[in-house]
Amino acid sequence: MTLRRVLALPGWAEHVRLLAGSAGLDRPLATVQATLDASHLPRPEELTVVARPVAGTDWQIDALLRRCADAGATGVLLPGTEPLAASRLLADRLAVPLLTTGAPPLDLLVEARLLLAAPELDRANLLLATHRALGDRLRPPEEVVTVLRRLLRSPVAVLDDRGAPLAGEVTGRVRLDEAVPQRTDLDDGVLLAHPVLLQRPAMWLAAELRGTEAARADVVPPALAVAAGALQRWLLANRLELERDARSRTALLGDLLRLDTEPGADLRRRVADAGWRLGGWHVGLHIGVPAAIDTVARTQEVIRALDVEAVVVEHGDGWTGWVTFDHEPTAERVRSLATRLQAAHRTLRLGAHMGVGRPHPRPEGLAATVAEALDAARLAATRPETGNFLHVDQLGMAQLLLEWTRTDTFEPAARALVAPLRSVPGDLVRTLSAYLDAESSIAETAMVLGVHRNTVAARIARIEQLLGVDLSRPDERLALHLASRAVILSEE
Repeated sequence: MTLRRVLALPGWAEHVRLLAGSAGLDRPLATVQATLDASHLPRPEELTVVARPVAGTDWQIDALLRRCADAGATGVLLPGTEPLAASRLLADRLAVPLLTTGAPPLDLLVEARLLLAAPELDRANLLLATHRALGDRLRPPEEVVTVLRRLLRSPVAVLDDRGAPLAGEVTGRVRLDEAVPQRTDLDDGVLLAHPVLLQRPAMWLAAELRGTEAARADVVPPALAVAAGALQRWLLANRLELERDARSRTALLGDLLRLDTEPGADLRRRVADAGWRLGGWHVGLHIGVPAAIDTVARTQEVIRALDVEAVVVEHGDGWTGWVTFDHEPTAERVRSLATRLQAAHRTLRLGAHMGVGRPHPRPEGLAATVAEALDAARLAATRPETGNFLHVDQLGMAQLLLEWTRTDTFEPAARALVAPLRSVPGDLVRTLSAYLDAESSIAETAMVLGVHRNTVAARIARIEQLLGVDLSRPDERLALHLASRAVILSEE
């Protein structure tokens, strides 16, 4: 035990000031002894607590400091006394901590002796105080940070799964790839962090203990665990509400997309409650993502990234949404919107593919533009050369052909047509599709696939040999182009 550790106790941290002798804060501390005046003879590893103000001149304080240094004592606590500068200089030179307090010294003595006799009591008291302060009520991150900052008298922050602050602030960095309680030594303190787990860390709770507070680094982790549990309860309740809202939005979208007549009063009321508009002109969009992406949890992130006034609903393999204009938008406004959506798509970094539909009016037009956006997104998934983004105006005949390739008769025929390519290594089906997309440009195909052009040339020769075709013939090119696209789409 050291004096630095005692100074981190709640009562001492609030009421005791260190005047001088900071170099001796890590001296061993074995006992805390009260004395009525400064004539006391200290023992080794003793903190001397003077119960009454020292009368007379500062020579008595100087003499007590010298006796402490000679005996190997730990320090001196004076009640309400402000020694002269010479006494402070002496304490610094002797490396004997000189403390002062305006609180009753004997109360502080009792708190320090309890720490010496039962160090675990400080941990238990902090744990109990954290339980009582947080209670059973659901508390958002901001309230948890406020409670812990008051109890720990230190900076506290709630961080998201990328380490960005959601509430509060700390300067240290959490090791995000280690989903366990952490302790990191800083230049002048300690950073403690605890993961807030669902299936994986959804948040981190971090506290930065500096100065004398760093001496409580072994006391704080259980309190952080309790606070992390409170955050976990809040997350679960919030997630339940989000999923309930997501199911409601998805069901409402489904009803709108199935609409083939004027919507009834009940449907119009549900749409109004959701804040959606049925009038005006709508431009649909769809963002598809890999199955591992949690669409419910990422919805707000997607809305922020789009940076347009759009409805966004969890739907299918990602999100479906639309932007509504009061009047029919000009071609220039639609192109401008598509450009903004493409820029937003690049910032998402979710392995996503996005499609955008044409403007259509009224409720029935909403279903039409969303269907176009879904078609464009399916094609965008197979087009890395466009950044996996397509506006339906870019599709032309390809959209009509896509509808045909979805028929029950075409897909089996497509698989049979390219079957010889699937039995050999080299990803020949995707190579064929990219080569035909690139209008037989070996250089462009190599760039799209990320391989050498000689590799592409060898693969194309192998494809023609396996299929017994001549890719310079338009009919054979068209059939194989459709077949390779259909197979890739069905597998993805």
